[in-house]
Amino acid sequence: MPRLAVAMTPQRADDVCSPETRRLLEDRFDVVWATEKDDLTSLVKGSDVLLTSWGTPHLPASLWAEGGPKVVAHAAGTVKKLIDPVIFGQGVAVFSAAGRIAWSVGEYCLGAILTLARRLPQYDHSVRDGEWKPSYLRGHELRASRVGLLGASSTARALITLLKPFGCDIVVYDPYLAPERASELGVRTATLPEALACPIISIHVPNLPETEGMVSRELIEQMPDGTIIINSARGPAVDQKALLEHAAAGRLLAAMDVYDPEPPNLTAEQLAIPSLLLTPHIAGDTAEGHLALAGYVMRDVLAWLDNGQRGPSFVDPAAWAIAA
Repeated sequence: MPRLAVAMTPQRADDVCSPETRRLLEDRFDVVWATEKDDLTSLVKGSDVLLTSWGTPHLPASLWAEGGPKVVAHAAGTVKKLIDPVIFGQGVAVFSAAGRIAWSVGEYCLGAILTLARRLPQYDHSVRDGEWKPSYLRGHELRASRVGLLGASSTARALITLLKPFGCDIVVYDPYLAPERASELGVRTATLPEALACPIISIHVPNLPETEGMVSRELIEQMPDGTIIINSARGPAVDQKALLEHAAAGRLLAAMDVYDPEPPNLTAEQLAIPSLLLTPHIAGDTAEGHLALAGYVMRDVLAWLDNGQRGPSFVDPAAWAIAA
């Protein structure tokens, strides 16, 4: 029976591993559950599969100097801070639960879009200020709206699925999105300025040097009045100062779940902007989503071990450079 080392604290294991998944693991593996005091090196040694999550320290390539597990399954998002890509050359298969987290993020984005389109934060402020049903304010429906997405990542694809019942015209800016794949997704490709000209914009780009400052002050200034912009991806992708200035002026409505830096250093005036929806980097954080993460990757690990099948959580080494 292959040996599985669970390299996370007991508290994190309770967070990302459902009782059903625990039973599956105990049935298929000789499982070693880490304690608070376990050393990572001793856990890795002699293991065939390593299950990790948030809080697992970086796995240096030296851990594979004398063998090491042939599978790393990350019950969390990005693996870029977890592993050195050199281990791919040593035949290590890596899996990530980013695809499962993407659904939680997609739901957040849909909720934020509907919240801002109906002007709910502004109505909330007006009621709290004693102003009942202001005549200058009226919300909009999402139905048949044009939506611009920056990036065709797994989170963007989740949002595309969720937008389908609304009959939205979805355009996507992503240099790596082939026209035939866009057709399969039911979207149109666009340039960056074209995507940013949409009345609703959602950002889904990875944290790369090429994406830093992508939504610049100049592009923000060109956005039509009343534009809704959602950033659940990476704070540095947007000129945060410019976005806040235009939101304060009443030109733009924004949902910000990520910031630059984090936590953000927002002033009292910025916190009081009625057209802002502010959340603390929780777009992918749901009770159901977290509890499903270990099962999501481990089902693919078993398919890989049984028949070499690459499931949706398989991390493609060829896409490392553009991965989130």
